[in-house]
Amino acid sequence: MTTKRSSAQHGFPGGRRIAAALLVSTLGGTTLVACGAEAKDSQTAKVSSKSIGETAGDAKINWGTCPAPAEGRTRDPQLACGTLKVPLDYQNPDRMKIKLAVSRLSTAKPGKRHGVLLLNPGGPALGGLGMPETMASTLPKSVLDRYDLIGFDPRGVEHSTPQSCGLQDPSVSGRFPYPAADGSITKNVALAKADAKQCADTVGKNLRYYNTANTARDMDRIRQALGEKKISYWGQSYGTYLGAVYRSLFQAHTDRMVLEGNVDPTKVWANQVAGTWGKGMADRFPDAARVAAAQAGTLKLGTNVAQVTHTYLTLADRLDRTPAVIPGASMSLDGALLRNMTYALLLHNNTLPTLAKFWKAADGLAHDSTTDADLAVLKEVFAATPTSPGFPADNQATMFMALTCGDAEWPHDVEGYAARTTADREKWPLTAGMPANIWACAYWDKPAEATVKIVRDGPSNTLILQNRRDNATPWEGGVGLHKSLGDGSVLIGVDNGGHYVYGAGSACADKATVGFLATGHLPDKDVYCTDITQK
Repeated sequence: MTTKRSSAQHGFPGGRRIAAALLVSTLGGTTLVACGAEAKDSQTAKVSSKSIGETAGDAKINWGTCPAPAEGRTRDPQLACGTLKVPLDYQNPDRMKIKLAVSRLSTAKPGKRHGVLLLNPGGPALGGLGMPETMASTLPKSVLDRYDLIGFDPRGVEHSTPQSCGLQDPSVSGRFPYPAADGSITKNVALAKADAKQCADTVGKNLRYYNTANTARDMDRIRQALGEKKISYWGQSYGTYLGAVYRSLFQAHTDRMVLEGNVDPTKVWANQVAGTWGKGMADRFPDAARVAAAQAGTLKLGTNVAQVTHTYLTLADRLDRTPAVIPGASMSLDGALLRNMTYALLLHNNTLPTLAKFWKAADGLAHDSTTDADLAVLKEVFAATPTSPGFPADNQATMFMALTCGDAEWPHDVEGYAARTTADREKWPLTAGMPANIWACAYWDKPAEATVKIVRDGPSNTLILQNRRDNATPWEGGVGLHKSLGDGSVLIGVDNGGHYVYGAGSACADKATVGFLATGHLPDKDVYCTDITQK
């Protein structure tokens, strides 16, 4: 592998400026919403794909040039783009139509072509038009010769009929409900209620149809428009749930599927993070703490994991109570921003040194003792990054809420959220109670349809890639997805940290992935890879 997928797709290292990317895409392609065990189970139902209109009367893509990328970035001249009309509501397919933006990189060779590989980077609500370019730089010839790479912006996202609630704070991270320093959730309740009302007043009932089930149906319309009997698929993070839903609704049209950094589909969405986010951070944080401890002489954060962790928690509490002004930036560093930046920089192993330096610089800010080196780190982390033209600034935040609130109903009891937040703060201090706190989903309209029932077993066509210490979609998510799919899947576990598996240092995992895509043969049994080479 020559290029990190994340550098082009998610903005977290490899030349993309970090803080602005965090504000646009804090989740790095993951599903991050939660509440506690008292959440009411959503009704589940298997939706018949044929009953929702397999006939795609508008399924035609006229290929042409792609939308302009962000300033300073370029497009592969071989990447073609077009649009496809699909129903807003598949229960009423002849009514309102929306447009999907689709991309194609024709890499397959005559005589070797197997089909298409549809790609989704996660989010929820990350655009995927540029993903074929990114993946083409990471995949070997044995895979590229067999597939044309297909990207798309999911419905409501970026160039696919983009949605906007008109949020004053357009960031996804602004939706993360960190309690006040004393544990109060009063302000979180007010923000959740305001966000839900703003979306209801601005977008209205149609936002209910921008859900994962309809996105999966859109994927099958893309398949039809391409003239393919089946599609292969690679989904990352939230994209793993999208892939599992597609596989369940359209099993006869599913070819080879790679799911990387996984969501447990039985916990969508209210229970997804309450049971895993705190543990995921606790599992991953020591990797960064060891990097900081190894530089104790210069960083002075502690000489072992326990000391660095104590320094970090003390710093977060101090910033909760007294935010520090960031020189040259239009924001202050509070405890929430410190935790969000930590979360983002834990997604990749090659950003752990930057994270350790950021902690040191943040501590300097809090104590009014920053050095020139600290200021340089802060400038790197909080520098602005160009945004892509053509869609609203709050588009991802809007669609993040539309998907996480629209796939399954959430509990509505404020007192329950308060109690769960208090318990979560005590159990998982690194996340400060945020995962169990109240989100806008508590005040959202009822979902348009029941949660899709994930089909167990079926054809053996799904490879699950999961790191052991993934703070975004923890180990338990991969195990849960594997259990849900049963004999239809094989789990490739990797003794590594971070959110991405393929190309992240395990030749064992890479070989299994490439072999499966090239031949269609899954490993005979689950594999746990320990051959990690840090890059």
